[in-house]
Amino acid sequence: MKLTFAILFAAAVSNLTADPVVIGSKKFTESYVLGEVAKRVLTRAGVPAEHRQGMGGTIILWQALRGAQIGAYPEYTGTIAQEILKTDRQLSIKEVRDALIKFGVGMTEPLGFNNTYALVMRRGEAQRLGLRTISDLQRHPELKIGITHEFLARRDGWQPLREHYGLAQQKVIGIDHALGYAALAEGSIDVKDAYSTDAKIAENDLITLEDDLGFFPKYEAVFLFRISMREDAIAALRRLEGTFDEARMVRLNAEAERTKNYTRAANLYFHDGAASPLTAGESFWHKLARWTLRHLELAGFSLLLAVIVGIPLGIFASRGGAAGQAILAFASIVQTIPSLALLALLVPLPFFGISTRTAIAALFLYGLLPIIRNTASGLQDIPRSLRESAIALGLSPIAQLCRIYLPMASRSILSGIKTSAVINVGTATLAALIGAGGLGEPILSGLNLNDHATILEGAIPAAVLALIVQWSFDWLDRALIPRGLRL
Repeated sequence: MKLTFAILFAAAVSNLTADPVVIGSKKFTESYVLGEVAKRVLTRAGVPAEHRQGMGGTIILWQALRGAQIGAYPEYTGTIAQEILKTDRQLSIKEVRDALIKFGVGMTEPLGFNNTYALVMRRGEAQRLGLRTISDLQRHPELKIGITHEFLARRDGWQPLREHYGLAQQKVIGIDHALGYAALAEGSIDVKDAYSTDAKIAENDLITLEDDLGFFPKYEAVFLFRISMREDAIAALRRLEGTFDEARMVRLNAEAERTKNYTRAANLYFHDGAASPLTAGESFWHKLARWTLRHLELAGFSLLLAVIVGIPLGIFASRGGAAGQAILAFASIVQTIPSLALLALLVPLPFFGISTRTAIAALFLYGLLPIIRNTASGLQDIPRSLRESAIALGLSPIAQLCRIYLPMASRSILSGIKTSAVINVGTATLAALIGAGGLGEPILSGLNLNDHATILEGAIPAAVLALIVQWSFDWLDRALIPRGLRL
């Protein structure tokens, strides 16, 4: 009896201390909801689980899965064939599963619904123009098309679709999935891509154009997972097989968009609308604390690295010459790269991938220029007479630097660090795009739900944090800068 109790106790402790299984999701409502459902299924099975919401598109999630940054994520068979396995051929479930094994990835059986791509229009506009099928768009090249950025670049996306149907539309823009519905409702665009289980199709009284030439393959929902993932976690995910249908998924999506709460929508899957103590999910204040703490970790650690590396590089650059110019040129070039592009460039590199260290590395690189430039310019502005006096006193070069030059340049250096800190706090919101968390989480979620209140849950604290950083450095300026050097 004692032995049995000890074994059970050891198993319970092991579950509590084990690393959580990380579930990823793409940046649209259904993927968020399925990620929450998977997290709940794992938790109920006694498997610690974490859901990293809205990490990006297919390739981002696939790279994260292969790189072990996540353990599983919801995907669709048509997307797997087209975007991951790079084939235009219709593959059976067995063929897809056999192909994925080579990458160390497993796949559940279909969850029970086919969420195909579709083109949608306002019902009144479609009826006015007599549009019923995608082929009918050939008669109206003047229509404005709004397409999600991923669909613009997919092998089963806009360009192949345009060629397949011989469409001549030239007014084509890239737009976020959720914002595209708002643009469609306002008349800014006439046609957009959609998922067949989107709740907003019925909510906005849109019409789905028939894929009369059969361009789109089947997109049966499944979960992809690492074969090396713990067996009880895989078994828990398999319990979701065949438990959905299209109507049920539409209902869950509608609940998520109605309540602006993915946890509550996932709860509907388990309770079929019945009340539950878990419906409310994590409290706002707990989430805000979690987002803010992670945001501070990202911005703070990257700033520390930028200071440690940037000040010595600035000292070296202050001496001029080709090496100094090269240092400043490199930091300047990095600063011109859009922050989102810098994240994307780091993701495929060894060691980085879809991880917190990638976000920290990008913020570190972004924070270098102000520190290097201000350190170099602060040292270069020291008068020649003062330099000659330091030499005449017989001080060693190190003593000259530490006791005279750096204190003289301290105001400029601190100003560069302050600029870098403010930049890092603002740019760190993009870390949520690769699942690194922070105050970007509610901003991305709000963009997906087209919910301004949710966006402000992240934007306002990020702005307040930037102001606090600014005021903190103003105080440090008074505390650390020698009195005679203050303005």
